Amino acid sequence: MIQAKEDSYLQLIERLEGAISGAQDWLLDQQAHDGHWCAELEGDTILESEYLFYLHFVEKLDPVIVRKVANYVRSKALPEGGWSIYPDGPMELSASVKGYLALKMAGDSVDAPHMVKTRDAILAAGGMTRCNTFTKIALAMIGLYPWGGCPAIPPELILLPKWFSFSIYNMSSWSRAMLVPLSIIRSCEPVKPLPREWQLDELWVGGREKADIRLARDERTCTWHNFFLLVDHLLKFVHRHHPAPFVRRFALLKAERWVIEHGRTPGGLGAIFPAMANYVMSLRVLGYSNESYLVVHGIREMEKLEIEEGDTLRLQPCFSPVWDTAISINALHESGLSADHAALQSATRWLLDKEVRRPGDWRVKHSESHRYTEPNKPVGAWFFEYDNEFYPDVDDTAMVLMALNRVSTEFDREKFAAIRRGTRWVLGMQGKDGGWASFDKDNDKWLFTQVPFADHNAMIDSSTADITARVLECLGHFGFTMEDDCVQKAIRFLKRDQCADGSWFGRWGTNYIYGTWQVLRGLHLIGEDMRLPYIRRAVAWLKTSQNADGGWGESLRSYDDTQFKGIGKSTASQTAWAIMGLISADEVGSPELARGITYLLNRQELDGGWDEELFTGTGFPRVFYLRYHYYRHYFPLMALGMYARHLLQGFPPVPREQEKSRVIQLFYKQPRILRKVARLRALAHLTEV
Repeated sequence: MIQAKEDSYLQLIERLEGAISGAQDWLLDQQAHDGHWCAELEGDTILESEYLFYLHFVEKLDPVIVRKVANYVRSKALPEGGWSIYPDGPMELSASVKGYLALKMAGDSVDAPHMVKTRDAILAAGGMTRCNTFTKIALAMIGLYPWGGCPAIPPELILLPKWFSFSIYNMSSWSRAMLVPLSIIRSCEPVKPLPREWQLDELWVGGREKADIRLARDERTCTWHNFFLLVDHLLKFVHRHHPAPFVRRFALLKAERWVIEHGRTPGGLGAIFPAMANYVMSLRVLGYSNESYLVVHGIREMEKLEIEEGDTLRLQPCFSPVWDTAISINALHESGLSADHAALQSATRWLLDKEVRRPGDWRVKHSESHRYTEPNKPVGAWFFEYDNEFYPDVDDTAMVLMALNRVSTEFDREKFAAIRRGTRWVLGMQGKDGGWASFDKDNDKWLFTQVPFADHNAMIDSSTADITARVLECLGHFGFTMEDDCVQKAIRFLKRDQCADGSWFGRWGTNYIYGTWQVLRGLHLIGEDMRLPYIRRAVAWLKTSQNADGGWGESLRSYDDTQFKGIGKSTASQTAWAIMGLISADEVGSPELARGITYLLNRQELDGGWDEELFTGTGFPRVFYLRYHYYRHYFPLMALGMYARHLLQGFPPVPREQEKSRVIQLFYKQPRILRKVARLRALAHLTEV
C-alpha cells in the first residue's frame, strides 16, 4: 500500500512538472520584446456598435469599417434574436438595439430572418424607451431619440466644491471621465442625423408618436430616485430658460479645460473606450475640427483599440498590459522560475518605467495627513493600461508591488525605492471603513447612485473585499502583520463584508469564487489564523461549490441573482482561484483540492495553455463584463505552482547557485534519503490524484 501511494505521488510530481513546464513555456513565448505581456481584452458588441455611431458623428465613417464591424456583430447574435452582454447570457435590450442599428447601417434588410427575430425580441422587451440612459443619449446624438427623453447632466457639476456631495470627485473615476465630456454634449444637444433608411421607427412600441419618453419612476412615491427625477425636470427647465447664461458658459469653459487637460495625455481620457469617444465628440461639439491637434490625438488613441481579423473588426475597451505583466511575473515565479531569470528582469524593468509619479485625481481625497503619506514624501503608483497617468489604481499597484518583490535585478536600488513609494501610496488610499477601493478613497456617496444618469451601475467606487484582500496579500510580502493597525481595520472590514454563507462578493472578477479566493489568500499571507470559524465557513462554501467534473465555475448571472452563486460551467481561471483559496486555507490534503488539480491537469492543451470561452472578468456588475484572454493561462499556472511548492515543503532550501527554472526539478536534485523523507511526510497529507 505504501509503495503504491509513493508511486502515485511520483506520478503526480511528474505530471505537475510537465504541466508547469509547458505552461511556463507558453507564457514566456507570449512575452513582448520589451518585456511586457498584454492579451486581448474582450467585451460585448456594444463596443463595435457604438464605434460606428462615434465614427458617424465625427464624420469618419468608412463603408469598409461598417462592413467589417457588422460581420463581427452579426457573428455574436443570439439564435433567438438580439445580443447578450456575455456568453450564455440572456438578451440585453440596449445591446440589441445598438446591434440591430449596426447591421441596418451595413445594409441588412429589416425583413431578413435575423433582423425580424431581433426586432421582435426588442419590442417584447419594451422597445426603445426601455434602453438605458447612455444608449438614449447615443441615439439622440444621431437623431434617433429625442433629447427630452434623456436625463440632464448639467456641466455646472464641475463648479461644485470638492467637498460637496455632488462634486464630480464624489463620482467614480471612470464615471467622471465619461460624464464630464458627456455634460458638454448633453448641454449642447447636438444632432448628426443618420440617413432616412437607417431610422429605427420600427423599434418603438406602439409607434414613436405615442411613446412615453419620460424616465421610469419607482413604484413607491417617496424614494430618492423619484426625488431626483423631479430635480431632473427642474434642470431641464433651467436648461431651456437659463436665468444666468453666463454661469452655463463658465461651466462649459471649465468642463472644456478639464476634458482637454485629462484627454490630451498619452492613452487618452481615462484610457477607456467610452471616455475617449466622449472626449472626441465633446471637442467636435465645441467647434474643434478633425484637423485640430486635440481631436487628431483623440482619434488616433481610439484607432489603437481596433482589432482587424480577416473580414471582421472588433474593439477592445482598453488595454491591460500592466495587469497582465504583473500577474505573469507572479505566476512564473510562483511556479518556480528563478528570481533572476532574464524574462522576469526585463518585465520588471518595463513595470518600473510605467510608475506614475505625478498627482492625479486620486489626490483630491488622498489624505496628506496620513502617517504613511507625509507631504514631503514622494508617492508612486501604477495604472492598468499602457498610459493613464491621472488614474493609477490600488489593485494594479498591489499586484505590481508583489511582482517587483519577487524578482532579483541589477537595478534593485531603483526597484526598492519604487516599492517604498508604492507601498506608501497604497497605505494612504485606505478608506475610513478599513477597506480599499480601486481609484479613490472614501468614494461612497450612495446618493449619487440614485440620479437618473446612474443606471450604468457604477457611479461610486466604494471599498471592496477583493481589493482589500489583495492589499493584505501585498502587505504580507513586506513584513506587515496582524499587529499593524491598518491590517486590523482591513480585517474588520472583511468580516463585515462577508456573506452569511461564508463567501465574499467579487467586484472585479466573477464573482463569489473570485472574492472568496482573494480574501482567503490575503488573510493567509497577512498571518490570520486560518482555523477561525469565519474562515472555515468560506472554505466550506468553496468546497460545496465544486462541480462534478472537479472544476469550479460561476455564471455572470450571479450578479443579478444570488441563486447562481458559485454555479456555472467549470473554467480554468475560476478553478485556479478556488484551488488557491483552498491551499491558502491549509486544505492541501483535501479531496476537493485533489479533484481540482486533476481538472487542470486533464484539460491542459498540448501547447501548454488552457481553453476558456466564458467571461470571468467584471467591468461594471450587471452592465459590462470582460474576457481577459490570459486569465485562463497565468492563473492555472499560478495555482499549479502553489500546489507544487506545498508538496515540496519537506525539502531544505536550495543554494542560489543550484536553483533551477522549474520548481519541480528541485525534487530530483535532492539526495535519495531526503527524497524518501519528503515522500513519507507528504503521504500523511496527500489524497491520491
